[in-house]
Amino acid sequence: EVQLVESGGGLVQPGGSLRLSCAASGFPFSSYAMSWVRQAPGKEREGVLCISSSDGITYYSDSVRGRFTVSRDTAKSTVYLQMNSLKPEDTAVYYCATGPGCLEYRYWGQGTQVTVST
Repeated sequence: EVQLVESGGGLVQPGGSLRLSCAASGFPFSSYAMSWVRQAPGKEREGVLCISSSDGITYYSDSVRGRFTVSRDTAKSTVYLQMNSLKPEDTAVYYCATGPGCLEYRYWGQGTQVTVST
């Protein structure tokens, strides 16, 4: 059974930082791309960024470039999203997704809420 379990979300003030984690199991983690996708209230899901099986990073949202980064720990089958200089417009449910390639969302996590507010 494939499982993607996100953690690390919460409430943070503007300018603050959070690190999200996604623990994966049930598929060949080292061979799959890992993506972070977010959905803000009233909006469609938006791809944020992706790390390929060869650790190449692709940004799908220009608004996070320079503030967010992604990494993966193959030994722990975990992918991380480091979010710095957070803005209120980053408020969303953040999902971890995976597939053979960066735009192939075969499996999804349950999501974790990130709220940026004073």
